[in-house]
Amino acid sequence: MKPYLFIFCLLPLTTWAADPEIPLAIRNHQFEPVEVRVPAGQKVKLIVHNQDTTPEEFESHELNREKVIAAGTKANIYIGPLKPGRYPFFGEFHEKTARGVVIAE
Repeated sequence: MKPYLFIFCLLPLTTWAADPEIPLAIRNHQFEPVEVRVPAGQKVKLIVHNQDTTPEEFESHELNREKVIAAGTKANIYIGPLKPGRYPFFGEFHEKTARGVVIAE
């Protein structure tokens, strides 16, 4: 047996699963959808697409996340794993209209 093949046989077999991806849009200074459901206890990637012509900031004190998303661009925001519950978020530049909640269940 060739030495490098033996080394590969010693490596543990691991299943690599990608984090679930959840799309979230910013349109007319509002998040769509307003409620985002995610599995509790699992890391999740929010893909936030700012479709407005102005920047917006995704911010959540409960999720400990803050990210400015330029107009017309997308940003990946990783959250979790979360305990079951509700985690509000908002757009700091349009706080009255850009509001939403992550629901971990």
